[in-house]
Amino acid sequence: MSELTYAGKTFVLRVDNGVVFRNTYAADGTALHYETLEGPTKGAEENVILHTAEVAPGLFMLGWVEESGMTITHVMNLNALTVHAFWTYETGEGRVAELHTGVLEPA
Repeated sequence: MSELTYAGKTFVLRVDNGVVFRNTYAADGTALHYETLEGPTKGAEENVILHTAEVAPGLFMLGWVEESGMTITHVMNLNALTVHAFWTYETGEGRVAELHTGVLEPA
């Protein structure tokens, strides 16, 4: 497999539900700082530890758990600049899961 080609880079992620994030990856690829630029949680930001695997050249699976308990998994395709995202979170009705797609723009 190749190097972690997202490491040390920043991308704007535009999700199909209208949410927009700025994701900045640590130089070694093991951490992420995200900021919510648009959407219901606009202004939220956090540093998270990443669990990563390269599944094919330029195709990475990244997962993390946020302070809120929300879990996120991205399949990030740097060849096509796309993301498939799966996240779960608690509500008063129980745990909810969502599947989304998005596009990446190098920042």
